Amino acid sequence: MTRPHSSPATSPTGSLPSDVIAFPTEEDEGTSSRAGAKPLHHEVLATVRDLIIHNELAPGKRLNERILCERLKVSRTPLREALKVLSHEGLVELLPNRGARVVKLTPEDVRHLFEILGALESLAGRLACQHITEAEICEIKAVHYHMQAQFIRCDLPDYFRDNQEIHKRIVAAARNPVLITMYENLNCRLLRARYLASQTDRERWAAAMREHELIIDALSRRCADELAELLQQHLNHKYEAVCRHL
Repeated sequence: MTRPHSSPATSPTGSLPSDVIAFPTEEDEGTSSRAGAKPLHHEVLATVRDLIIHNELAPGKRLNERILCERLKVSRTPLREALKVLSHEGLVELLPNRGARVVKLTPEDVRHLFEILGALESLAGRLACQHITEAEICEIKAVHYHMQAQFIRCDLPDYFRDNQEIHKRIVAAARNPVLITMYENLNCRLLRARYLASQTDRERWAAAMREHELIIDALSRRCADELAELLQQHLNHKYEAVCRHL
């Protein structure tokens, strides 16, 4: 199975030490792009997104371009490109002539987002049971086993990436581009809240692992109604955990 592109290395607590961040230079970007590597601003995007999700850039915090550029060792051009994408994802708010700041969700925002996301995941589960291939099921199982290992190690950042990868693959298996786009747009806005709820609620983390076992089993048997219900319940439980955290 081809593993998804990894974000820059993190510490076991989710911190991202500045001394381990290494990006290609802007002079190298054209060469690396021709060689098949991702453009520089994609690397910056992944790193800043992780900083927001891991709460190193807190909700409502103004983003100082100079400080971020020094930390990431890049110029303002790739950083600003990354901030535009993060604005589209709903993680950053661009302020006219005043830079940008991290978006702060209200409890009502979170409730509305979870309501729609639950409906989308439930529908995706039903459609995935119709369209998913045996090879795709095997790939999802492989990610699931890797996620179990991260749970045992208490490696929340890697566990969280695998968790999200499983859900993304189930949604992708629905073979509905409209559903996929809506899911990606909404899910990005909830990543930080979902990550922090897992970080502060060990019981919920363990329960989520058990729920994933049931989800994988229902998907393997292509039981559409069962899978749809499990995905809805899984998200409801996550919402309850997020509310306790908020």
